[in-house]
Amino acid sequence: MKIWGFGVSAVILLLLVGQAWAWEGSVVKVLDGDSLRVRQGGRLAELRLYGVDAPEYRQAYSSKAREFTKELLDHRTVIVEEKDVDRYGRIVALVTCQGRLVNRELVRAGLAWRYPKYCRSQPLCGELAVLEQGARTARLGLWADPEPVAPWEWRQEKRSG
Repeated sequence: MKIWGFGVSAVILLLLVGQAWAWEGSVVKVLDGDSLRVRQGGRLAELRLYGVDAPEYRQAYSSKAREFTKELLDHRTVIVEEKDVDRYGRIVALVTCQGRLVNRELVRAGLAWRYPKYCRSQPLCGELAVLEQGARTARLGLWADPEPVAPWEWRQEKRSG
């Protein structure tokens, strides 16, 4: 049988390869709002959530973002969809737990920004922009602060100051 000119086995192989970047693991530790360690078998991986940037350690709302992520993920099984590897060797990923995309939930709760410099996947990044605007309007989480500072600006300030 042929599908779009390919044999069925070729189509199945393409589908399996397309899903090869998604894997299941157990959250060992939540490091901060957008970083965690996940164990898959004998492998321990450090992950950074794709498309979002949560407040940094010692920045306002940092502990709230970390606690939110910890409540969603700590010692739970997650599905990790790898998108990239950052300059620190962390896997940049979409992380789903119990049917909820954690990247999305952080922005929806007002505990992370959509990271415009690195968020390129559509329609997800467009959706994150809408969720961020909704959290801003509702003054949720860090948006209750009259002048919240984006983590990338905060890090730049610390480097230059």
